[in-house]
Amino acid sequence: MVIGKKEKAYIASVYTLLCIVALSVVFPLLYVVAVSLTPYSEVLKNGGFAIIPRSVNFEAYGAFLRDHKIPRAYEVTVFLTVVGTAVNLLLTSLMAYPLSKKNLPFRSLLLLLILFTMLFGGGMIPTYLVVKGTGLLNSVWAMIIPGSVATFYLLIMKTFFENLPESLDEAAKIDGASEIRILWQIVLPLSMPIMATVGLFYAVGHWNEFFNAIIYVSDSSLHPLQVTLRGILKQTELPELDVEQVLPTQSLQMAAVILSTLPILIVYPFIQKYFTQGAMLGSVKG
Repeated sequence: MVIGKKEKAYIASVYTLLCIVALSVVFPLLYVVAVSLTPYSEVLKNGGFAIIPRSVNFEAYGAFLRDHKIPRAYEVTVFLTVVGTAVNLLLTSLMAYPLSKKNLPFRSLLLLLILFTMLFGGGMIPTYLVVKGTGLLNSVWAMIIPGSVATFYLLIMKTFFENLPESLDEAAKIDGASEIRILWQIVLPLSMPIMATVGLFYAVGHWNEFFNAIIYVSDSSLHPLQVTLRGILKQTELPELDVEQVLPTQSLQMAAVILSTLPILIVYPFIQKYFTQGAMLGSVKG
């Protein structure tokens, strides 16, 4: 097959555009890594711009890792991510499965009420009063329970369950299986793509937990990583500190970005195929 000049020009323009888009995505990441590893004197020589450091300096990372609050913050964040995601997936699947059944009584009304919560929220003060009234203040559960089921992810999972063959459900019921057994032994094993997709969204939200921690948790030992990193950065900006004894705020900021995003970047490639497949299958049917 002979490719004409117009086709070659079109292909070249497409590849050029893709390269530009790829560079626009990779460049900020390279900049963040370079600034976090580059000595501040070299950054100043380059006018505050650094992509490939000539010398490597880990002092910005050392300043964070030497702080005794960082290991505790990582423990809290890992607990929130693992346990919180498990709670999210459990409650979301238990709610999405019955809603996927067309013979569920008052199904339309329930879906309308669920959709209403996605469009209108109760507000910060009423939510705070509910969290306080249930005794969740100053506990890690205050960052898990209030957002245990997200309406958007619930609807995606419900749609995925609706696309599963009904014959499997009917055959299991003929064999005497209960609804819980059907969900646990048939539906969930077939739903790994959507579980991985929704789980990734939930996990990223827990890993980046910030707002709920500030509102509901005043005990600094229960603060997640994002809040702890912000507190350390704010300390470096205090006017009474000797600027010659602290690292530049810019280097600390970039190191904080790397420390907070690196675990997610490591985990994501292992579940990328499930994420893509689940996102496509969960949006086929309305």
